[in-house]
Amino acid sequence: MIWTIQPRSKAGPIAVISRGNGPPVLLIHGVGLRSEAWASQIDALATSHHVIAVDMPGHGDSATLGPNSDLADFTDEIVTVLDAPATVIGHSFGAMIALNMATRHPALVTGVAALNAIYRRSASAKALVFARANGLDGTTVTDPTKPLTRWFGNETSPERTACHEWLTNVNPVGYRDAYRVFAEKDGPADSDLSGLTCPVLFLTGELEPNSTPAMSHQMAALVPNGQARIVPEAAHMLPMTHAVEVNQTLSAFLKRTS
Repeated sequence: MIWTIQPRSKAGPIAVISRGNGPPVLLIHGVGLRSEAWASQIDALATSHHVIAVDMPGHGDSATLGPNSDLADFTDEIVTVLDAPATVIGHSFGAMIALNMATRHPALVTGVAALNAIYRRSASAKALVFARANGLDGTTVTDPTKPLTRWFGNETSPERTACHEWLTNVNPVGYRDAYRVFAEKDGPADSDLSGLTCPVLFLTGELEPNSTPAMSHQMAALVPNGQARIVPEAAHMLPMTHAVEVNQTLSAFLKRTS
């Protein structure tokens, strides 16, 4: 896979990659990235679905929301790209948005796949994520070495190189604002999870230290139509590093939601 920048269109303030025909699928990436992080999924899913991959507000070619934005603001801005009910697939902070979208806009969400979603961080994990958020000033481009090491270890790969490029070119304001919301939220409320009526898939990596397999299992147990799947030997960037397994799992899930 070559992680090149793809053509976009604008849906109001949100930039989107739109490919394929069929039931709609909305893809939402994580903090610091852009819609190309879903390149493998776009190629695979667009053979049978209309894939809409967004640049999160303040990322890629999408406009920023503002310094006081909350999770609901990200959700409500992104949902405007939909003109019909869709399966929503999110990664990391994108998974948090996807789950929030199913709660806030249930008529537009036929199912959710939450990849590497967080739920009830440990005290030490909370301290680390808050420290990272507080270190962002909205002006300076953050050194991507630490997140890249968390995601990929020390191995060089095309996926690591692509993420390095995206992280060093992200809008510092958009990155700060999104990361602050991601740090402040501790996953969906239990009442929101138990109130979801659509199918929900929680997918994470066996080696993921932050969005752990235990978190995915705990959330799936609260959703009436929830399930958890763990990808062996995968960590945080599994949509990129384990695309074959992820695409197979998502394709099977879409047969239930489309």
